Amino acid sequence: QVQLVESGGGLVQAGGSLRLSCAASGRTFSRDAMAWFRQAPGKEREFVAAMTSSGGNIYYADSVKGRFTISRDNAKNTVYLQMSSLKPEDTAVYYCAARYSTSGGYAYWGQGTHVTVSS
Repeated sequence: QVQLVESGGGLVQAGGSLRLSCAASGRTFSRDAMAWFRQAPGKEREFVAAMTSSGGNIYYADSVKGRFTISRDNAKNTVYLQMSSLKPEDTAVYYCAARYSTSGGYAYWGQGTHVTVSS
């Protein structure tokens, strides 16, 4: 059974930092793109960042560019999201996703981890 398990969320003051982790099990994603999305209360889920298997291509939403960094450790089957200079509007449930296809989007999703940024 394939599982993506996020961790590292919590409560942080504005201007602070958090590092999210997403550990995959059940299959290797070393050849697949992996990504982070988020969903704020009352809003639709939105893209945050993505990275191709080799790390050669990295994408960020404009709202997080310069503040968030996505990285991965294929040996650990894990993707990370380093978040700095956090703002209250970053408050959301953060989800990791894996194995992207143009026809179906991301095939695997985690259950999410809560991030709350207080002002």
